[in-house]
Amino acid sequence: MCEANAYLLRDGEEELIMKNVDILRPETNGIYLQDIFGGQRTIKARIREMNLVDHRILLEEE
Repeated sequence: MCEANAYLLRDGEEELIMKNVDILRPETNGIYLQDIFGGQRTIKARIREMNLVDHRILLEEE
């Protein structure tokens, strides 16, 4: 499995915002995330780090 969990860094704390992320796409209004089950969300953030070996995406609140 190549999916990753997405976390949002807010006030120095990491919050899990989506599991099993399959699609991550930067858009003009934020970052679009979609999981393997079709769940979707767009969040106002920027990519801080992606560690695909550890299946981890860290986003930073804008």
